[in-house]
Amino acid sequence: MIRGIPMEFEPKRVNRFFAEFPDELGIEVWQVQEFKRPSLNINSVPIQYLNHENYVAGRYNWDTMSIRFLDPIGPSTSQQLMEWVRLHAESLTGRMGYAAGYKKDLRLKALDPTGIEVEKWSIEQAQIVSIDFGDNNYEDDALTNITLEIQPFRCILNV
Repeated sequence: MIRGIPMEFEPKRVNRFFAEFPDELGIEVWQVQEFKRPSLNINSVPIQYLNHENYVAGRYNWDTMSIRFLDPIGPSTSQQLMEWVRLHAESLTGRMGYAAGYKKDLRLKALDPTGIEVEKWSIEQAQIVSIDFGDNNYEDDALTNITLEIQPFRCILNV
């Protein structure tokens, strides 16, 4: 007997989300095109005894998260993200920033079909790990995108 998903249980959709950044960065929700949901690794610590071993949970860490942005002419996402990068490190002077200045709290919200928030991830103390401003190509008419890789300290799911 094969049964489908009951219709009263609407599945979440990958294209129904908002990503919110701190106001001081100036990034609007429509600039975010793709946002990887949080993922976690838990170290497995072996306990050896005689001819076998058992395991307990060890340290855990949140994986990096990739975010893809649309880069319009104005407001320029490149400029907005470079301001965040400069809080980490300034290439002209070699100055490094304080963690209190460059670590930012982000929000990732899943929406239902009517646009109501049904899930919220609080991504705390995220710092930039890498940024890719994309490519230029005379043979392509695609939109310019920026890919940002962040490392969160902690992710909390608020339902």
